Amino acid sequence: MINLQTQAPLAVINLREAILEGKLGPKPDTLPVTGSSYIYQTTQFPSSTTKYHNYYLLLRVESYFGACSHTSAQLNMEVAAEFSGLFLDAVLQDERLPAQIAAMDAYLGVIYPHITNCTKVVELSAGTPIHKAKQRDALIAQVADIRPSQKVALIGVVNPLVEAIQERGGICLPCDLQMEKTQAGHVVEKDMNIVLDQADSVICTAMTLSNGTFDLILERVRERQIPLTVYAQTGSAVVAQFMNNGVTALIAEPFPFTQFSGSSSQLYCYTSNNGKEETDEY
Repeated sequence: MINLQTQAPLAVINLREAILEGKLGPKPDTLPVTGSSYIYQTTQFPSSTTKYHNYYLLLRVESYFGACSHTSAQLNMEVAAEFSGLFLDAVLQDERLPAQIAAMDAYLGVIYPHITNCTKVVELSAGTPIHKAKQRDALIAQVADIRPSQKVALIGVVNPLVEAIQERGGICLPCDLQMEKTQAGHVVEKDMNIVLDQADSVICTAMTLSNGTFDLILERVRERQIPLTVYAQTGSAVVAQFMNNGVTALIAEPFPFTQFSGSSSQLYCYTSNNGKEETDEY
């Protein structure tokens, strides 16, 4: 894996430009998109009143699916017909941010496969959606190395992850644009700057790539010198390039995502503490 050496801290736009210029591997005009998919999926766990609405753009390049979750307003279903048959350089230059992120993820997922670049691979056992979600979120909280009384900004709220933070003794500071309260009744902050100022550490989802807030989070954790753990379905190979450049730990979940399979599935863990994280098995 290559982390670009720039005078300024690495940002998403730097990474996109480097890909287009061929600085990270072959130029993207050599890699065709053979399949393009749009998925709308909802999730609602038993005894929960929260329904998650998920929209995905998937770009198949060689054996990898570049992925980006986005809001309903950013793309529509017809976008799936636009990108298959194009080369990645064309998609990277599309004006829509989710298309750019999916294309970056496709490129980096092919050039820097998770299996050969991650710290370790963790297998989630087969089971129901809530069973797999709880396994996954316990792993995220473990890799984030949450300690008792630590204030953890959670940007992108998933209720099982709130529970996992609290089970480790952390104080969760939830932040989400779409949610008013957590399942336990805690008020969810909409302004992430408020929780970023209060936090001892940060966990965010990689949907922050598609809404354009990822660079701001990086800037704040770098300034405050606090850990950042990212859980990534969206742009997991993109986030991997920020390891040790703002990102402390990454749980990468490339497509097919756990919510689409009841079978066992693999997560790819990246850590920056030389493998000293706990070694709980799942």
